[in-house]
Amino acid sequence: MTTPAPAGPLENAVFGAAMLAHRLPWADAPARALGLDSLTREGAARGVLAHLRRSRSGRPVRLRTPFGTFLVPLGPADTAALLAEGAAADALDPAVRLDAAGRRHGLHPHVPLAPDAVSSAAELAGPLAEELERVARARRDDHTLPWETWRPGLLRAARRVVAGAAAADDTLLSEVLVRTAAAAGSPAYERRAAALARRTAPCLADPEPGSVAAGLVRGRAAGPGVPAARTEGVPRAAEGGPGDALAHTLAVVSEAAVTTAFQALALTAVGVPGAEGSPAGAVALALAHFPPVEAAVHPVRTPFTWEGLAVGAGTEILAAPGWLGAAGDAGDKGDTRAIRDSGDRAHPVDAGRGAPHREGPSPLCGSATGCTASAFAVQVAEAVVRYFTEAARPHLLSPALTADRMPLTLAPDTLLLALPADGAAPPAARAATPASYAELARADAERLDRYARGLAACAAEPGWDGDETGERFRTRLLEHAQRCGRAAADVREAARRLGG
Repeated sequence: MTTPAPAGPLENAVFGAAMLAHRLPWADAPARALGLDSLTREGAARGVLAHLRRSRSGRPVRLRTPFGTFLVPLGPADTAALLAEGAAADALDPAVRLDAAGRRHGLHPHVPLAPDAVSSAAELAGPLAEELERVARARRDDHTLPWETWRPGLLRAARRVVAGAAAADDTLLSEVLVRTAAAAGSPAYERRAAALARRTAPCLADPEPGSVAAGLVRGRAAGPGVPAARTEGVPRAAEGGPGDALAHTLAVVSEAAVTTAFQALALTAVGVPGAEGSPAGAVALALAHFPPVEAAVHPVRTPFTWEGLAVGAGTEILAAPGWLGAAGDAGDKGDTRAIRDSGDRAHPVDAGRGAPHREGPSPLCGSATGCTASAFAVQVAEAVVRYFTEAARPHLLSPALTADRMPLTLAPDTLLLALPADGAAPPAARAATPASYAELARADAERLDRYARGLAACAAEPGWDGDETGERFRTRLLEHAQRCGRAAADVREAARRLGG
């Protein structure tokens, strides 16, 4: 029996520096400008993992970073097998999400569900289509659907199909859900979980027929042989019950419908191989390239053994599908196809890489093994993409992407998509015409307005009160907000002139 081998000092230093650099937004601006992907923050982390895969025979290694020491499996199959062994031995505590900057975030506790615990997406097609039609009607006159319209509309759709029509208008339910997940593992969790339970109780007391809530109430949440999840801060009697299952399902469906489906539409719009003409392929590509849970830390509570490797108590296993996928492609296949344009961070597109590893942890959930709720969420995301692509092909107005080169990250709030209605002429946004520049100018004006609102909201916080320095910074924030507002008005005026 062996213990995990440590990474070398230089490997530790490069990986840790890449994580630290995420706290400095300008850190890899020179590399982006020169198109040197390997020198960006994401590129450096992926490069280290690709190097370790080659030099350590693919066996898990211990990586020491400023944010902790992690046992890192170096491939999707090993990640799935190692975590499955830990889960079978009941050796793992609930996972937390680790962002690229090393910060830890709560994940909504995973609840194991029986395979028939949730309805199929086909059963919910009617209610989902009604909600998506509402979103489609909210498009602007130029057929664009900004993030500020998309996100609340798809959150409402998620609440409708999971919790029923009565919950569709309950915007606070989604906010409480997010806050509860963020508090997982902290002393505030029990209080927030109780608030969440109060909001989901009416959905379960009188569930709408055909909703996920109705299926859970019928006793399908914990079938034979499906153990309840062990979740810190949650009474054992309540673990795995309909309320926990409903909250977990709503969390992953909301993420898939709001984030993954929007990214999948963007990939479809630019004709990425595997995404065009295939909603399922587009969603799989979005999850593979931009997994919502890019990296998760699984604390080991009790020791266990996997393939002769002794994993001790106190070890933290880092499951990093977002980093390992790109590392495997770039490092093992040696594919260097990439078009350098405008210095965006990117990695080559491999048409053979798309579907996430189905047997291991879901990219939507922090579970150590597969997740039934996440599989349902993927079906919902596919239905969303199918709805918006059946009438006409979507058009991506910003940011600029190409079919054979995708960015390493794709924040959904940066996307501006035009989704033409039936029979509508698609916007001429891809051509270098005054009309196309008008579309981009409108998007920039909206972005400047968002910046102005954000700066004003920051200045309104009470933390600036109390001393002269705070008031001085508040004044500067308000001045910046006014400048952003004036710039937005000027850009909008330019858009009107360009668009005729």
